[in-house]
Amino acid sequence: MIFSEQQRRRLREIDTRTVWHPFTQMQAYREEKAPIIASGKGVMLTDIDGRTYLDGVSSLWCNVHGHRHPKIDEAIRRQLDQVAHSTLLGLGSVPSIDLAERLAERTGLSHIFYADSGAAAVEIALKILYQYHRLTSAKVSKPRRKYLAFHNAYHGDTIGAVSVGGIEIFHEQFRPLLFETRFLPSPYPFRWEGEDCLGECLAALERALEEEGDELVAVILEPLVQGAAGMIVHPEGFLAGVRDLTRRYGIPLICDEVATGFGRTGTLFAIEQEDVSPDVLVLGKGITGGYLPLSAALFTTEIYEAFLGEYAEFRHFLHGHTYTGNALACAAALASLDIFEEEKVLEKLPGKIARVREELAPLEDNPIVGEVRGRGLMMGIELVREKRTREPFPPEYRAGHRVTLEARKRGLIIRPLGNVVVLMPPLSSTEEELARMCGIIRESIEVVANEP
Repeated sequence: MIFSEQQRRRLREIDTRTVWHPFTQMQAYREEKAPIIASGKGVMLTDIDGRTYLDGVSSLWCNVHGHRHPKIDEAIRRQLDQVAHSTLLGLGSVPSIDLAERLAERTGLSHIFYADSGAAAVEIALKILYQYHRLTSAKVSKPRRKYLAFHNAYHGDTIGAVSVGGIEIFHEQFRPLLFETRFLPSPYPFRWEGEDCLGECLAALERALEEEGDELVAVILEPLVQGAAGMIVHPEGFLAGVRDLTRRYGIPLICDEVATGFGRTGTLFAIEQEDVSPDVLVLGKGITGGYLPLSAALFTTEIYEAFLGEYAEFRHFLHGHTYTGNALACAAALASLDIFEEEKVLEKLPGKIARVREELAPLEDNPIVGEVRGRGLMMGIELVREKRTREPFPPEYRAGHRVTLEARKRGLIIRPLGNVVVLMPPLSSTEEELARMCGIIRESIEVVANEP
């Protein structure tokens, strides 16, 4: 579609005056003339001015197979010929049933509760486990009401999800509204001041479980990578160690794979890399291939069966959303799972991952790059003011944002996390497209490094 000058002016004026953008300082946004996206195809986005961009952030980590993938497009059109939405409150729905079966087969967690965002699915997990303990420990005088999470954690922006979030800039101002959570050190090797990052973090967890295990509802963590904290990659063995300790102390484990699921770390789910089976698995973002809002919390049979009983006992979970298990979204999710199999998406990832590592390796010598890290195609480049001491840039300098603006000029959409430049492209990106993205990032960081 071609937009006239008048149409472009109108859209920009309304956008800056009326639309309140998430995680965005609107005063700065008004001055930046950010692209207004009009269309997309494959890994490319096109704005209303006709400029094209590589989608280096997967439209906020959710697009998996590229924009306008014909199989997902067709699945949604086909479902539209049946029904767009019908409630799951007391009724079934064909696409939601088929998707639940596929997810259960792949994860071994046989009971799926749908929602429409990652944060909403986290809320479901937190609430169900709280009620689970009340149902199974009715005679205990002091009910469990405390959660255990990790510093640098991000699980969404609703009140329950914020309660278990550990990023100060996002969460601290809301603490008076939140329920009690104990936060433990997360393994952040680049910033760790001790000698044994992995061992010390697991030891802290074991102490907490010993001290407060009988008060805890659950432990929640992002497996392998803490995305919103700056693509912090946990040392190998941390996830398995957490699972071992939570099982030993009888505390349910929630693995939040909203960001890491559906191939992002190199396997369909991150938990597979350390052979971990949690009590609850939370999924979102890439579940529909990045097309429609859908999320899910998957539970063990033991948890599910605690809620069974006669109606008058009111053991059932009194929670739900209007668009729970939306038919169009579930149809897109089923098509996305088919694409993983038919196009051998996971089998193609090792070569792509190696290419990204190769293309980003020269950044290790850049004077403002402290670390290049990642798992799978989740990459973070931490910028520092002083390489030797790892001194960070002050927030007002907005180092990551400066790189983002330079990349945008060169045809790449990325979004930083503070001083961390993030690359998280669609899994469908070719090696050549990935090389172009990495090249633009190298150039953009070089520009910022040479600025006064």
